Amino acid sequence: MTYTALEGRTALEGRTALVTGAASGIGEATARLLAGRGARVVLVARRAERLAELAGKIEADGGSALALTADVTGQASVDAVAERVRAAYGRVDLVVNAAGVMFPNPVTEGRTDEWQRMLDTNVAGALRIIRAFTPDLIAAAGEGGTADLVNISSIAAHTAFPHYAVYGATKAALTYLSESLRTELGPRGVRVTNIEPGLTETELRGHIDNEELSGELDGMFDAIGSLASDDVADLIAYVASRPRHVNLRQLVVLPTRQA
Repeated sequence: MTYTALEGRTALEGRTALVTGAASGIGEATARLLAGRGARVVLVARRAERLAELAGKIEADGGSALALTADVTGQASVDAVAERVRAAYGRVDLVVNAAGVMFPNPVTEGRTDEWQRMLDTNVAGALRIIRAFTPDLIAAAGEGGTADLVNISSIAAHTAFPHYAVYGATKAALTYLSESLRTELGPRGVRVTNIEPGLTETELRGHIDNEELSGELDGMFDAIGSLASDDVADLIAYVASRPRHVNLRQLVVLPTRQA
C-alpha cells in the first residue's frame, strides 16, 4: 500500500458517506473506493438490483454499505432516504452528488421532456440532497469533525459543445451553486468541492438517441481517449482525505489529450 492510499484510509476511516448515482459510473466507483478506505457508504440510485449487487460486493470485501433505492427528482423519495440513513447510521459527514443525466440534442428540436429531466436530476436533484443533508454536515463540522459536500459537474459547464446547450446549462448551474454554497457553508466549517470531469467512460454516452451526435462523441473518445470512473473516484477520495482546514474548491480533470 502506498503512502497516499494509507493516508487516505486513515482520513476516511469511520466516516459516513452518501453517494448518489451509485448504481453505475462515477458514483459506483466512488462508493467502492470510499468503502475500501474505511467509510460506511450509503448507496443511492433508482436501480435496486444494481445497488444490492454493489452493496454485496462491498460487504464481501469487508466494507459497510447501505443500499437505498430512491429517485432524486422526488422530494418525498429523498426525505425517505434521509430518514432511513439516520436510523441506520446516524449522521452523514460526506455527501457526493454524482447522479446525473445527459441528453444532447439541438434546442430547436424542443425536447422539453429531456430538458425537464436534466433540470430535475442535475440541478434540482442535487439541491434536494443538499437540503436533506446539509444539517448533518453543519453539525459534524460544528463538533470538530470533517464535513464534505462534493458535487460532480462537467467540463461542459464552461466549454460549449454544439447541441449540448441544456446539459451544459445544468452543469454550469451546479458549478455556480457550488461556488455560492462555499460562502454559506465554508464559514461553518463545511468544505464544498466542485469537480468538472472531461471525457469519462460512463453510461451517459449510451443514453444518446441521436445517431449523429452519438457517432461524434464516439469519435472524440477514439481520438482523445477518456478517463475511467475510477480516476474521478480517486480524486474524490483525495479531496475528502485532506486535513479539515484544506478545501480543494474547484477541480477540472481531463484526459491528457483533451484540450
